[in-house]
Amino acid sequence: MDNAAKLDCKKFVTPKDIVKGNQKLNLAFVANLFNTWPALEPVEFKAVEETREEKTFRNWMNSLGVEPYVGNLYEDLRNGVILLQLFDKVQPGIVDQKRVNWNPPNTYKKLENCNYAIELGKQLNFSLVGIQGKDVMDANKTLTLAIVWQLMRFNILSILNRLGGGKKISDPEIIAWANDKVKSSGKTSKIGSFHDPSLKDGIFLIELVDAVKPGTVDFGLIERGGSEKDYLLNAKYAISIARKAGAVVFALPEDVVEVKNKMIMTYIAGLMAIALSS
Repeated sequence: MDNAAKLDCKKFVTPKDIVKGNQKLNLAFVANLFNTWPALEPVEFKAVEETREEKTFRNWMNSLGVEPYVGNLYEDLRNGVILLQLFDKVQPGIVDQKRVNWNPPNTYKKLENCNYAIELGKQLNFSLVGIQGKDVMDANKTLTLAIVWQLMRFNILSILNRLGGGKKISDPEIIAWANDKVKSSGKTSKIGSFHDPSLKDGIFLIELVDAVKPGTVDFGLIERGGSEKDYLLNAKYAISIARKAGAVVFALPEDVVEVKNKMIMTYIAGLMAIALSS
């Protein structure tokens, strides 16, 4: 205890406590000693920078229960294992398990997985012109994102197809549904596409939520000042009430304000899924 005092760590216990073997007090003493003088070299952590889009894709993958957990969108997909899991989840039965190297021991086996993933994408009519398995294995950001987005989009449309009785639903049909839904609720706003500039104020999306789940929206909370700050507040509210209504939303408020068409599409499709299932 005298030595502990020299280190300014004479806390929690007395010599008698140590002799008696008081577990909680001894643990507190050791914890204090470790926190004050850990005697460890400082560890440098290199933060992984990612865009909102990349984070959204990672969250979507992890929400499907892929293993291992995806922490880096590009590095963690390089052996093809995650991609093949995703194909199997969005289109159950499409993956021939005998062709998969679930624990690829070398570069050759990793490339086999990535090539097989591209093959499966072509089976699902993905646009993969100029994309090869090696691009994924080499962590090519642009081409990897192209595959992942098409997987996510396929997953969302598959859900809508099932809820719609097996009928394939296209982007124009989703837009037409959204416009009809808002119009049927007595509102006049409408959009022409997922990148319609009018979407940036968030009002159409808010009105769509109210059309799908009447009474969900407090229209007194909508900001109509026309500033970027107003747009962001509306976008936050649109996402909050959509989730409250039960929609699976991966978009962020900034995606709405910047009219990121991919994220807008997932937002509206999420609300359409609620409408079709009710």
